[in-house]
Amino acid sequence: MRAIRVASAALLGLAALTCTAPAALAQGEENITPFGFSVLPSTIAPGGQVTLVLDRDGGCKGPATVTSGVFDTVTIRARHSRATAVVDWDARPGATYAVTFTCEGISGSTDLTIAGGRTPTVRPEPLQHPHKGVHAGGGGTFAGFDLQEIGLGAALIAGALGTAYHLSRKRTSEDGG
Repeated sequence: MRAIRVASAALLGLAALTCTAPAALAQGEENITPFGFSVLPSTIAPGGQVTLVLDRDGGCKGPATVTSGVFDTVTIRARHSRATAVVDWDARPGATYAVTFTCEGISGSTDLTIAGGRTPTVRPEPLQHPHKGVHAGGGGTFAGFDLQEIGLGAALIAGALGTAYHLSRKRTSEDGG
């Protein structure tokens, strides 16, 4: 019976610690940028037109350069978020090409797949939500938290642990041991 109480208290403590851990960890991410970007559509036939989308909410304020081995270099002007590019006719069907967005010295890339067949113009898909990278680098584990929030969280954890201890002690005295 005692083992169940100890296991319950341990699980409660583990759950409390898990809830206080950072929400997202960026491990192994090589494509983190302060701005979002996408290529629409992500699969296109040779000779088709793609829309290059740049999400400027994250930090890219100046002009951005978009390069790929399958179309000419395109510049997205400052205060603009879109540009178009025409895929080369000699693009190999079934191949995947990297499309690199560079703004203010920071680069990120995404893939563009070449479909089979040759269609002179393919309309881009309607814009949904551009891919946004992880917004890391907020200043440490406690970034965005003020002292009041940290204190409240610590008080809640302490209260949960105290309640678990109190209830386990109360049951022990009721059992007669």
